[in-house]
Amino acid sequence: MAGAKKTPPSAAVEQVDTRYLQTLLGYNARRAALSIIGVFLERLAVYGLKPVDFSVMSVIHHNPGVTSRQLCATLSILPPNLVGMIQSLESRGLIERQPHPTDGRAVGLHPTAKGVSLMQQAEATASELEIDASSKLTTSQRQTLVQLLQRIYL
Repeated sequence: MAGAKKTPPSAAVEQVDTRYLQTLLGYNARRAALSIIGVFLERLAVYGLKPVDFSVMSVIHHNPGVTSRQLCATLSILPPNLVGMIQSLESRGLIERQPHPTDGRAVGLHPTAKGVSLMQQAEATASELEIDASSKLTTSQRQTLVQLLQRIYL
């Protein structure tokens, strides 16, 4: 191939440049979430709760009688995805369904004594792990970060 230009050999990357990515809110939020979720999965495995199960149980724990519709709206869960979670939590004896006091078509979800006990322990563990996972922040910085993130989605 006479006259063909030869491309110079590619350079080896010694250090990966992520400066642009580090300017993006979504990238930083995702990286922070991944580091916390990893610890969450480890520490909450003893309770048999994945992050979404934990969220559902926490809402039920703090809002006895909440309906499935309210759970879906609050946690941005699609109704078909919630059905299996509710059945699983109910079969584990953590929640029970009771008739809604004012809406004959609705059913309220209530934590059982076992569910209350589990959530007291699980929430204490979650609080501890968040402090550990954000140990490079002061308490004030942690509170500010939570408030700023909430301004995006609330």
